[in-house]
Amino acid sequence: MPVRDLTFRVSGIPARGSKENASHFEEICGGNALNAAIGIVRLGGRASICGPMGDARETTSRYIFEQMAREAIDTGHLVHMPGLVTPISAIMIDPSGERTIVTFRDPELWKVTLPPPETLLHDCAAILTESRCAVFCTDLCAEACRRGIPVIVDVDRAMSLREGLLTASTHLIFSSEPLQETAGVADDGAALRKIARLTSSFLAGTRGPRGTIWLDEQGQLQETPAVPVHTVDTLGAGDVFVAGAGCEHIAQPRGEARVLVVERGSSE
Repeated sequence: MPVRDLTFRVSGIPARGSKENASHFEEICGGNALNAAIGIVRLGGRASICGPMGDARETTSRYIFEQMAREAIDTGHLVHMPGLVTPISAIMIDPSGERTIVTFRDPELWKVTLPPPETLLHDCAAILTESRCAVFCTDLCAEACRRGIPVIVDVDRAMSLREGLLTASTHLIFSSEPLQETAGVADDGAALRKIARLTSSFLAGTRGPRGTIWLDEQGQLQETPAVPVHTVDTLGAGDVFVAGAGCEHIAQPRGEARVLVVERGSSE
């Protein structure tokens, strides 16, 4: 679900009840889904975005559609929900590149009904979604798996070990904190091994500057180091990482290109 992002560069996060002048302001369209879709397109793939969005008549909705058109993202599967507001975020970015986000997301957006699988899965090389979308996308993901279509789930919040997406997926990519919270284990590698007992999905854990760990086909822990960089802005970094995994390593090797991004709104 796309989000209208209002970004402010600040010298430090304001204390409670205080005021802070921003050194830079920018209005962009973002959110997990849109960040990933942009990443896929810029890597040479084709992206369709699917999920709930606010009323088609609101200003935010029109602005975001204009931006998606510029990025050549297919918006035909977005579901406008009359009378509702498209999510909007205020984002403060400090000198280290770390971001602090406040998002308004209408609770009614969760009640979306997606188009039928026959429509969404036509010419689909892979699905990229987020664990918090399980309430409206698990059935779609299960059908995709049944058809042999890869389903990549970005897990950036703790999920239940009874969650349907554990088995209605082919790839689960966790960030470190939700990985440990999901498994109830204070070690990333041990957490991956515990979750592996519940799913046949490929499992990986991202750890920022410490790189990424993952389990190979023999269940052995492997590690990919991070490339040292000077951090300017971490907004959307995780979304683009998962998009790269989906586009470069899962969808394109199948000789196909379109990745369906199924999301709800957030800017992270």
